[in-house]
Amino acid sequence: MKAQGLTVNLLSVFTEPQKLKAHMDDNLGTAKLENRLINLFQSAQQRPAIVLCIGTDRSTGDSLGPLIGTNLSRLGLPQLNVFGTLDQPVHATNLVEQLNLIDKSFVNPFVIAIDACLGRLDSVGCITLSEGPLRPGAGVHKNLPEVGEAHFTGIVNVGGFMEYMVLQNTRLSLVWHMADSMSSIISRAYVKNRCVQ
Repeated sequence: MKAQGLTVNLLSVFTEPQKLKAHMDDNLGTAKLENRLINLFQSAQQRPAIVLCIGTDRSTGDSLGPLIGTNLSRLGLPQLNVFGTLDQPVHATNLVEQLNLIDKSFVNPFVIAIDACLGRLDSVGCITLSEGPLRPGAGVHKNLPEVGEAHFTGIVNVGGFMEYMVLQNTRLSLVWHMADSMSSIISRAYVKNRCVQ
């Protein structure tokens, strides 16, 4: 199908996973992320909800996941299972072990994976929500298992060169504010979903 000189592959229009992106300070954009997350929680129906927050507090940029996990754990949302906090992070060396624990502890869980990532300069501070699994560690060339049926990422710095150094030298202020914003989106979406069940 052609439209105004563009070739459109109809199959990809209907089969590509949906991906939303918004800056953390964009209220309209974050509301769209929240609504999409509500839909994802609703699609999971009665399956146990798992939020798997990946990262480590040993790297400022990579601490986004554990900060979100800590925020969500402190809220004590009923039946929302959170893995990965500042006290008990989920990272490259224990990810497989944590995935095995989830498989043994829950029947058919609905997993949303969360991680920091690197991107273009104009995307720093943006949050993305995508259907399909997350490839943790891809930005720093680690070969780790894909996780989740959906994933939520925060673009904390610029990628493409010396990724480990870039993550180490990411501003804590940015990561803190992103963690706050993403935690709020997740908690609001989860509570609203439970209210309509």
